[in-house]
Amino acid sequence: MSIVETERLALRNWQEEDRNLFREINRDERVMQFFPVRRSHADCDLLFDRNRDMIAETGLGFYALADRQTDEAMGFCGLAPVDLPGILPDGSVEIGWRLATRFWGQGYVTEAAARLLDHATAALAIPEVYAFAVQDNERSIAVMRRLGMQHLVDRDFDHPKVPDTHPHLKRHVLYRATAEILGTGKRR
Repeated sequence: MSIVETERLALRNWQEEDRNLFREINRDERVMQFFPVRRSHADCDLLFDRNRDMIAETGLGFYALADRQTDEAMGFCGLAPVDLPGILPDGSVEIGWRLATRFWGQGYVTEAAARLLDHATAALAIPEVYAFAVQDNERSIAVMRRLGMQHLVDRDFDHPKVPDTHPHLKRHVLYRATAEILGTGKRR
């Protein structure tokens, strides 16, 4: 069952047949370029199960992003609680995405994320949604800009969960979407 759909995509909970794709995107060097760890096979499975359970229980999580016609999973895009005390207010929700490289460059993430932001503000009454990325992650930052999200320049931060062994991945840019911003039609 889909959480939301677009013309080309369905965002839905994970199914067992998606497990290999989930492992792929969480272990691929290009996909994970801006993350300090590469998950093991077992770690991917634990994360897959935890995410699937969270979606089933709360309706929030990183949903499988699937082709609407074939139901083939291509990656994920979702809304999830985020815990970054002192950086984001308690109860904050982030939007995030990850896509297998063979599906890059076709606008899938922007399409899915735009629909999710509408869903978050209209259907779920979430007042603001945050997105953040390593400052050098130009692909993700470009998506945030296309979505019309506002860069909170004075709130860029060093991510406390990135180990000191990866200083080039510490600095993160912070973007925010609100119903007011989304209602202005600022999306490109």
